[in-house]
Amino acid sequence: MIELHYYPSNASFAPHILLEELGVPFTLRTVDRANNEHKSPAYLKLNPNGLIPVLVDGDLVLYETAAILMHLADCHGRFAPAPGTPERAQYYKWMVWLTNTLQAMLIHYFYPDRMATDAAEVKARAEAQVATMLDQMDAELARHGGDWFLGSEYTAVDPLAFMLCRWTRMQARPAKARPALGAYLKRVFERPATQRVVAKEKLADPVY
Repeated sequence: MIELHYYPSNASFAPHILLEELGVPFTLRTVDRANNEHKSPAYLKLNPNGLIPVLVDGDLVLYETAAILMHLADCHGRFAPAPGTPERAQYYKWMVWLTNTLQAMLIHYFYPDRMATDAAEVKARAEAQVATMLDQMDAELARHGGDWFLGSEYTAVDPLAFMLCRWTRMQARPAKARPALGAYLKRVFERPATQRVVAKEKLADPVY
């Protein structure tokens, strides 16, 4: 049985959506972040970084959200383009960009005090950088005109893109304010799997 160690509205949100999309049996194991369970010795044995999520799949213990998404897609033969194709190369590119560029900048936005004593300045600069990244995503969707981030097929990129765009919902110009990106986020939000996750995690409005 697959076990996802998660906390509502955290980086486990994207793997949770993909598991629902796949329709495979899995269990949720709540990590009590409010009481720092993710920093406990037991949890640090699973993820020495003390971050959520962790996926336990048989003998495999896996952390890093993008890695979990790619593992699940490959193991179940769905939601990823065929290896060796140009589409697969684009899939890799956007997976890496989302986790290494957009998500990394969002971490600076949410935790500016980790970077400098002038946290307000760090947060403002991070938000400005995120805005240009969201513009890039909006332009990509407008360019190809497909329903999903890579085009006509829903892939494991989509729950990750949705989750990170969701994290901008309190910014001055959130992701959903952009025309192509806003319409795309609405489509992802309306998928039954996303709706089930929103209900299970008891997420309040605005969801994205």
